[in-house]
Amino acid sequence: MTKIQKSVADLKPGEKGTVCCFKDEIMSLKFLEMGCLPGSEVELSHKAPFGDPICIRVGGYALSMRLKEAATIMLIE
Repeated sequence: MTKIQKSVADLKPGEKGTVCCFKDEIMSLKFLEMGCLPGSEVELSHKAPFGDPICIRVGGYALSMRLKEAATIMLIE
């Protein structure tokens, strides 16, 4: 059985994870439209100097977002 361990906001640059689900229903619609689907692999590629915003790679492209938004994307262990 897999456990929800952390969110995208918890990743360090270069780390990868697999999307499990979303905490925020409204934000989840935006992420689904941009290709951030459950089961897809995401990689944290960059963080701004003070840590916010961040840039992730998903589905072959880069997606920038605030840490608050990234915290709503949950990853499986």
